[in-house]
Amino acid sequence: MIVDCHTHIGFSGDGEGLSEYLSVSKAVERTIVLARRGEADEVNERLSEFIKDNRQKMAGFAFVDPIPQTITAKQLNNMTRKKGLSGAVVYCAACGFHPAHSRAMRFYEAAEELHLPVFFHNGPVLGSDAILEYAQPVLLDEVARTFRDLKIVIGDVGQPFVAQTHAVIGRHPNVYADLTINTGKLWEVYNAVVTAYEQKVMNKLLFGSGFPLGKADESIELLLGFNKMLGEKLLPVVARSEIRDVIERDAFSVLGIEGD
Repeated sequence: MIVDCHTHIGFSGDGEGLSEYLSVSKAVERTIVLARRGEADEVNERLSEFIKDNRQKMAGFAFVDPIPQTITAKQLNNMTRKKGLSGAVVYCAACGFHPAHSRAMRFYEAAEELHLPVFFHNGPVLGSDAILEYAQPVLLDEVARTFRDLKIVIGDVGQPFVAQTHAVIGRHPNVYADLTINTGKLWEVYNAVVTAYEQKVMNKLLFGSGFPLGKADESIELLLGFNKMLGEKLLPVVARSEIRDVIERDAFSVLGIEGD
């Protein structure tokens, strides 16, 4: 089972057709589609419509901004389960709220009650209006300690705070990191994977492509050739079996997402 845990639709407002999405995602069995930031009802309804006939292939994560109003379990259920969506994605830095804000904590409580995983999408590309300090994975330590049954995914391995990500996922059984592969940044990929290997947290990484910025087949090819990506340099290598485990880790099972 290969799951691409990080894909989007409607990138840059120009949309991505269903046929194109299905064609590009042929390299994987299942995908997680993250709603992009916007007007919540609109983007979540659009996501629900996008995946409705392909729920054997896709799981949608609704966009949630918990700060404008306190989100109850009933409201969150209406935003997710009743729309056929399987989780939630938050953009703390871009939306300008501390991950442990009191209203955010009430939202996590509701997500834990409903057994909904939460994906923290905080980079790596942020506009000048975003609050970069709120993208730090270490700020999720309080969330993970408080809600031990809440499945948490740190997007993009927490770039640019990768060391913090490894520390947090190593501490908490309920926290994982999305290893979205940027095929144009080999050194960034190399350092993220080698550090995870040395910190013995490879088992907490989930494979992602970042579509439409990346494609699953190209990302998989890069990972499988990981130890050759930098040529004949005297640099640390990572066991191929552990690389393959990341690619083939069933994120649906890990995050408790039920298939249709």
